Amino acid sequence: MNRTSRLAVAGACVAIGGLIVAMVLGGAATPRIIPGLPDEGTLTRWALPVSKLSMDVAGVLTVGLLLLATALLPSDKGLLGKPALAYVKAASWTGLAWAAAAASTLVFSLSETLGMPVAEVIGGNELTSYASQVPQGIALTLVVLFGTAIALFSRGAITVGASGGLLVLALATLMPPALTGHSSSAPNHGLATTSVALHLLVLSLWVGGLLLLCVHALRGEPNLDLAAHRFSRMALWCFAGAGVSGLFSALSRLTAVQDLITSSYGLIILAKVTAFAGLGVIGWWHRGRTLPALSAGRPGAFTRLAGVEGLIMLVTVGLAVALSRTAPPPLDLPVDRAFELLGYLIPPPISLATLVSLWWFDLFFAVLAALLAGLYGAGAVRLARRGDRWPMGRTISWGIGVLLLVLVTQSGVARYAPVLFSVHMAEHMVLSMLVPIFLVLGAPVTLALRALKPAARRGDRGPREWITTILHSRVTKVVTHPAIATAIFIVSTYALYFTPLFASAMQEHLGHIAMTLHFLLSGCLFFWVIIGIDPAPTKLPYFGRLLLLFVTMPFHAFFGIALMNMGTVLAADWYDQLGRTWGASALSDQSTGGAIAWAFGEIPTLIVLLALAFQWYRAENRTAERADRRADARAARQGGTGDAELDAYNDYLSRLDRSTRE
Repeated sequence: MNRTSRLAVAGACVAIGGLIVAMVLGGAATPRIIPGLPDEGTLTRWALPVSKLSMDVAGVLTVGLLLLATALLPSDKGLLGKPALAYVKAASWTGLAWAAAAASTLVFSLSETLGMPVAEVIGGNELTSYASQVPQGIALTLVVLFGTAIALFSRGAITVGASGGLLVLALATLMPPALTGHSSSAPNHGLATTSVALHLLVLSLWVGGLLLLCVHALRGEPNLDLAAHRFSRMALWCFAGAGVSGLFSALSRLTAVQDLITSSYGLIILAKVTAFAGLGVIGWWHRGRTLPALSAGRPGAFTRLAGVEGLIMLVTVGLAVALSRTAPPPLDLPVDRAFELLGYLIPPPISLATLVSLWWFDLFFAVLAALLAGLYGAGAVRLARRGDRWPMGRTISWGIGVLLLVLVTQSGVARYAPVLFSVHMAEHMVLSMLVPIFLVLGAPVTLALRALKPAARRGDRGPREWITTILHSRVTKVVTHPAIATAIFIVSTYALYFTPLFASAMQEHLGHIAMTLHFLLSGCLFFWVIIGIDPAPTKLPYFGRLLLLFVTMPFHAFFGIALMNMGTVLAADWYDQLGRTWGASALSDQSTGGAIAWAFGEIPTLIVLLALAFQWYRAENRTAERADRRADARAARQGGTGDAELDAYNDYLSRLDRSTRE
């Protein structure tokens, strides 16, 4: 047995050992069985967590293989190198194992849900219904389908773009099972869902990347130094993301600090925190000691320490599976349907004071705003330290955009938006028609291209090269075409509100995040075409941009008028369940929302017109200056001034002077 196989066996033993210990401590291994009630049996009781652990490990390995091939190892002008190709091919096998483990988990989950032995579950018709109608069953079915797709497409992937697409698909495949567990039933399910999703993403990248980096080192493959340094930079972000998301995930389920030591759920969380702290210490040691040793040609020190870190990570994965099998401490929650749907009680009647004071923390958009502000600021500081000038107006514009994003997603607007359609529409208008204008005028792509360093190796892809590749990709060329960008901006609004999509998005927190994010992205895409400073595949002349703006804005006015004239309430079931007893009726409030949509377009139109006029003026000045420089250069070669009319006039005066003298 070679070193890689020994590491795999040791990792499996450690992960299963962590799972067993955590299940025993949490009580999931020895549940209280009440005579007369259905019992799934010992096989399901142990096979279900083992299947889940296998599914999680297979998913993490798939992510690690694709991450190593796509981002950590060097490429050659977009083509995967030989080791990277081998890792992508290996991802086809781990993807297949992922799908098989998910199918096994599906069967054992149904056995637990029905309280029936596995043999009876397989022989009945309940499995089909569970896989297609119950959220947990649907989530596992998606893993089976996506895992199989990864297994198939990995066989033919030879480019970095293809492996990157598979990596994105693998990360998305991790989400469904995790988001239908404790997070969906937590009191603050919005915070719980977002924190679990973020936690899972960063941990899968961190754990998977490190495990496969160890395999790469044990196999003696080239470019270990480069891959380790790239992973170290990514791991620092993953460590911070895992810490923040884990903290908020615990806060969403625990109501008191003593729950950490008085409940089995809290004890497992403490065990995860201990493992997390150990990983932080090892990561610090990596950056300070083993990476320099690796650069000096001593890979042994890195392999040993990374192997220990990988084993601790696998223990953490086992603890996470056991945590999902352990019930959180009971909470004394109000019996209120609105609280179940929103995560908080219906707020008091809306006023300026409540909008200012009743802030509501949304982890997803808080992290997004922090990243937007932090990365932009870091880019501007890097340019300043390098002695390059970055226009202050662009920085101010970007700051205004981020500030508006925070106000509409974290303040009382965010608390009232799910309750009142009018507030929701105001939030929609700001996110799609105001925030994007200031973000686009900040020119973030131009800043990134100037601030980021090129890849150290010619033909390889670093962050700067990835941005350039995306800008020149076919997908970008299609979606940034003025006709397509305008269609997305207009048609998606009508399609969302005048179909059942709006009601579905309001019912689920992830659906609400997707809807809000779509408002922001579609607005950024449209205004990038109109007033974008960043390089784009298609550039309209200024008159064409002005015409496109005036053609598009009336559609939002028509949309507002349509809402004002509707006789039925959109997402009526949602608003009925909330049971709001103050303010206008749902239909009247919807009419107010339509009036907001109808009137709001004037504000962004005015801002865009001012920006267009300024850009047009600057462009004309630059054109005139270039023409003058060309004329001066031509005149210098020919002995003239460069101005044809002035030269003709001077020639006329010369001839007149000669005729006078004669």
